[in-house]
Amino acid sequence: MAKRLDGRVAIVTGAGRNVGEAIARAFAEEGARVAVVDFKEERAKGAAAAINSGHAGAALAVTCDVRSSAEVEGMVRRVAETWGQVDILVNNVGIVDHQTVLELEEAEWDRIVDTTLKGVFLCAKYAAKQMVEQGRGGRIINIASTSGHRGRKDSTAYPSAKGGVLNLTRSLAVQLAPHRIRVNSITPNRVLTTVDSDERPRVYEKIGNLIGRPCTPKDVANVAVFLATDETDFLTGIDIPVDGGVLAI
Repeated sequence: MAKRLDGRVAIVTGAGRNVGEAIARAFAEEGARVAVVDFKEERAKGAAAAINSGHAGAALAVTCDVRSSAEVEGMVRRVAETWGQVDILVNNVGIVDHQTVLELEEAEWDRIVDTTLKGVFLCAKYAAKQMVEQGRGGRIINIASTSGHRGRKDSTAYPSAKGGVLNLTRSLAVQLAPHRIRVNSITPNRVLTTVDSDERPRVYEKIGNLIGRPCTPKDVANVAVFLATDETDFLTGIDIPVDGGVLAI
């Protein structure tokens, strides 16, 4: 029985763990070959190996700093040379700050915005160039955040960058529509992931949504698969909240 992403090649950034890894795994389960991209080599290799253990040859580990134009261009080229095409890009990388404008240093602002927003621009640019050259369209899926939809009292650079991701998604949708490249975003809220330094699961004292449980990486991955399929060929320039109703409150 054919799977929904049979014959497709996907790039997923930040795929060494958490949401990105869940998306890469879900794509492989639907028949896609997936480039597992992470800036930490051991994470990329570990996630790719785990995927390949259940889907032989489905995953390729690629190390890349999405803030670097040269590295992103090289990453896309490597995927295209390995598998002959690029059909899907998921821009998942993002890092958060927890400081007000009075506290946040310029260097930290640059680090967060370059990773969370500039990285989306660079990956979209080079993946889209490959898709245009192929001439058969494609899908770009950007992972946004509820933080990009409203202000936060405890964060400055991250909500600014995610707000940029939302409008960049709309701009890319307009620009790439003539090439049959559909560009959409997903807005999660408070996903159960591990924290940066010690791999402990996050703990949220308050759920704060209408469903009554935290968002999981699988919740986001399910929607990413949906947006990657031909079922959504008429959808572009939209954002799908996977937030348990938080933005409705």
